[in-house]
Amino acid sequence: MTDAHAHNDSVAAYIEDFGRFIAASPSSYHAAAETARRLEVEGFSRLNESEEWPTGAGKRYVIRDGAVIAWRQPEASVATTPFRILGAHTDSPGFKLKPKPTIGAHGWLQAGVEIYGGPLLNSWLDRELELAGRIVTREGREYLVRTGPFLRIPQLAIHLDRDANSGLTLDRQRHTTPVFGVGDVSTADVIGYLAHIAGVESWDVAGYDILTADTQEPRRFGLNDSLFASGRMDNLSSVYAGLVALLSAPEKSEHISVLAAFDHEELGSETRSGAAGPFLDDVLSRIGAGLGASVSDRLRAYAESWCLSADAGHSVHPNYAEKHDPVNHPVAGSGPLLKINANQRYATDAAGASLWTRACAAARVPHQEFVSNNTVPCGSTIGPLTATRLGIRVVDVGVPLLSMHSARELAHVDDLFGLSAAAGAFFAGA
Repeated sequence: MTDAHAHNDSVAAYIEDFGRFIAASPSSYHAAAETARRLEVEGFSRLNESEEWPTGAGKRYVIRDGAVIAWRQPEASVATTPFRILGAHTDSPGFKLKPKPTIGAHGWLQAGVEIYGGPLLNSWLDRELELAGRIVTREGREYLVRTGPFLRIPQLAIHLDRDANSGLTLDRQRHTTPVFGVGDVSTADVIGYLAHIAGVESWDVAGYDILTADTQEPRRFGLNDSLFASGRMDNLSSVYAGLVALLSAPEKSEHISVLAAFDHEELGSETRSGAAGPFLDDVLSRIGAGLGASVSDRLRAYAESWCLSADAGHSVHPNYAEKHDPVNHPVAGSGPLLKINANQRYATDAAGASLWTRACAAARVPHQEFVSNNTVPCGSTIGPLTATRLGIRVVDVGVPLLSMHSARELAHVDDLFGLSAAAGAFFAGA
């Protein structure tokens, strides 16, 4: 078998399994659970935050709501052993169920939803959506639920809005309410339906975090099946890449390899399970305490640590090239991105660029740079938050996408595979 054939087979296997990972992860809570399931298959042990943690070498993880942090602690670890962290996030833009969500009008049954993050609203129209997330009973028991295809946000027919193709404007309250049936509101109960799926009584549901997800399956397509379309690639592409890299990280290492998949990045990360919260610091502090680290030891470890902030970026759009920097035009299929911003909306600096170059070279993966057009301000990532909170050096990277924050995003299969390969080289010490 030639190197090209072996590469193609590796990419195909990676993309097929990535599709399964996405399908199992319609919400951040499901993504954390699926990550945990895969970790346990590979011998990782789950720890409880309210209990004492083991102090020796091992493979471990902890879940906090819709976030998960996993790590490999080598035998040779000491109080000043640095960390290599890949940071990502499990949540994606969409819609979240409001309180009293069973509503309706003019004979239609509808679900009351609130916009979560910054979805590309028009992309969610006329798609079969599911509800997915967690419900919590009065006793505090938590259940993961998903409905399968259940909802649809119907667009107004062109006959009733002749100007729709000239400029569609959606009212965020009136025009984004999905339908799920017909009849009288008194005969339907969205929460009761979710409770039935979970096997509990509807009156016992005390709270819920339920979001929408597109139910269309991930799919390869295009010339040589080189393109990949799916929902939630921002940012399950990075979560999965980091997971695969962590599972293949070497047992013997001069650092502790960590996957930190946070929740709520699309909302600004300011939660107990978000990157602006204490979760990562809590875990790293407890690992250090188990190694007998003093405050000075901990700071010495952080001084030699690195974090890859892995989040999706933008490929140049062939129909809107003027929205991109006129010189730096990252193209899908030319490798994962090094994300740069002069105002530190991304945390990359020259030292970080050097690290990423070494990792990509070690993985034999091409990479390209992304920087925004000066008239189109960029968003931000968990990178600056992690650098600010912990003082750890951070470099922002990611897979180039088209249609970011759409219900269905687009990537190149080589870039998806390349991000994981470069992450693997990062964990291997490149």
